[in-house]
Amino acid sequence: MIGNQTALIWKEEFLEHDTGLHPEKKERLTAIRNRLEKTSYYSNLQRPEVKPASIETIAKIHNNNYILTLQELCDKKRSGFIDADTPYSQGTFHAASLAAGSALTLADAVWSGEATNGIALVRPPGHHAVQESAMGFCFFNNIAICAKYLQTLGAKKIFILDWDVHHGNGTEASFYEDDTVFFSSLHQYPFYPGTGKASNIGRGKGEGANLNCPLPRGSVEADYIKEFENKIFPAMDQFGPDIILISAGFDAHKDDPLGGMELESSSFEAFTRILQDKAKEYCGGKMISFLEGGYDLKALADSVEAHVSVLVS
Repeated sequence: MIGNQTALIWKEEFLEHDTGLHPEKKERLTAIRNRLEKTSYYSNLQRPEVKPASIETIAKIHNNNYILTLQELCDKKRSGFIDADTPYSQGTFHAASLAAGSALTLADAVWSGEATNGIALVRPPGHHAVQESAMGFCFFNNIAICAKYLQTLGAKKIFILDWDVHHGNGTEASFYEDDTVFFSSLHQYPFYPGTGKASNIGRGKGEGANLNCPLPRGSVEADYIKEFENKIFPAMDQFGPDIILISAGFDAHKDDPLGGMELESSSFEAFTRILQDKAKEYCGGKMISFLEGGYDLKALADSVEAHVSVLVS
């Protein structure tokens, strides 16, 4: 076991998902890379090799027909839109498959102890993607694919926290009846995609393993911390996770053009630190985060740096 190290995934192929004039653009990743390259710790990060996830693996979360249709679409057409929000290009299927593969790579590294934690700086993002369709800039649900794969590695209790400004509807739907994956989301409400009511607590075996914490527009760091302390951490204490996964969207930043929240870049440092403390308490620090939203380039780079600075500490 190498231990106490952070694994980071950032691949040039993610830039081949060409969205044109769109908020979810390749410059998001280059801004993050340029910022992290200036840090003292960047050269010490583990940089594991990644292979695209197989169709069979992606099909643990997504409908096989949807996966094959998307592959054919990207092969045959240069570009287009899946829906009004979600553009694709010839490079989209490969980038999305590689993003899903990143989930498997980090799961292997962190679950085995080769890395203490990891972050997948990927695009396209994933938390809105549902079983049968792309949605909201997302094609394959990377964090859900990670959780499914972790189950095959022996993880019995997986806690997913989504702090993106938008509710992670696709992730919620993937595990709504699964009591071994606890999904919790902090999000602006009412807001896109219209899901995420506090009354949605799971169904069947999964009842009680789904915790939505909707927050009003204009919420600040103290409002989020209150939700952590009063709702999320008591639920986590009762659940006792083997590993924590984070849908790390940074679009609740006060400068983000798509969100309506008032978080500072330092807020994400604070969130990461208190989650890392919980991960150390329950699961030897095992934690994996996935880039979701964040559309102001400076705010995004600042916030990711704040997040990673805690992971490496």
